[in-house]
Amino acid sequence: MRNFRHMIKEQTPLYIFVAVLFLVGVVFGALIVSALTMDQQQELTDYLGNFFVTVDQHGLPAAPESFWSIAGLHLKWIGLIWILGLSVIGLPGILILDFLKGVLIGFTVGCLVSQYSWHGLLFALVSVAPHNMVVIPVLLVCSAAAIAFSLLMIRSRVVARHPLSVGRPFAMYTLLSFIMALLILGVSSFETWVTPTMMRWITPMLVSKGL
Repeated sequence: MRNFRHMIKEQTPLYIFVAVLFLVGVVFGALIVSALTMDQQQELTDYLGNFFVTVDQHGLPAAPESFWSIAGLHLKWIGLIWILGLSVIGLPGILILDFLKGVLIGFTVGCLVSQYSWHGLLFALVSVAPHNMVVIPVLLVCSAAAIAFSLLMIRSRVVARHPLSVGRPFAMYTLLSFIMALLILGVSSFETWVTPTMMRWITPMLVSKGL
């Protein structure tokens, strides 16, 4: 536990960096919404309207199938970040993933707000915000750890006169990623069984607004 606290303290600047990068992605994603053409906005309106009608009338897919789909998507992000952290050339890829995650969330929330005003914001608060309050910190922690390990690899292979020992840092890095993966499984359960219920509370207002 002491080693983890020490590692987190050392990586604080990286946490700040990846968090800022993620927020820039969120802002960029929200700005993309305002740049859509009228035809694209109409297509988006039609898609969202059909989605809300489907959720209101039929709900979402059965929970077990949804759980593995949701958990698998989140775990792929963590796995990809872990793999990129093992290589020197993977550092830019980690930064791109963090920025892309921010763009996706910013675009999603921006679309809902632009099309449905405060109703859309309310839907985002129950469908996007709850699980991402855990998912985003998990991804940022994994990203910071991956960047730190990648920088260690660079120092070991390029800068240092003698190869540095990476066995212990690799074990800590892998263990941290595994713990974050377990957290993702927990939050995926919430996203599978709780979030759909909250979404069905809000969709009638959005369906009536779209009529």
